[in-house]
Amino acid sequence: MFEVTLLSLVMLLIAACAFLPLGCSPLKSPQQSDAATDFCSGSELGTPEEPTSKPHFLAHLQSEIELALFPRPTDSILQRHYDALVSAELENRLAAMPDS
Repeated sequence: MFEVTLLSLVMLLIAACAFLPLGCSPLKSPQQSDAATDFCSGSELGTPEEPTSKPHFLAHLQSEIELALFPRPTDSILQRHYDALVSAELENRLAAMPDS
């Protein structure tokens, strides 16, 4: 039971770290937060927020598709089919978007 609890906590920590942008924590001091804001805005790179905007857009588009579909099944085989359906719909919507 201890191993399961420890594994759950580690997985939660990894998931939390995966969804936090690197260097953009709101828990920093004011001096550090200004530097983090400059880093996250991409002012030095010339591409403002390009690395973070694409994954957020794809995640938002995928959540819209999943909201339009039926609830995610619990059976593993049906989950694979559901994921394939969501993936195909995501590709269809991305292909239908005009290039800019």
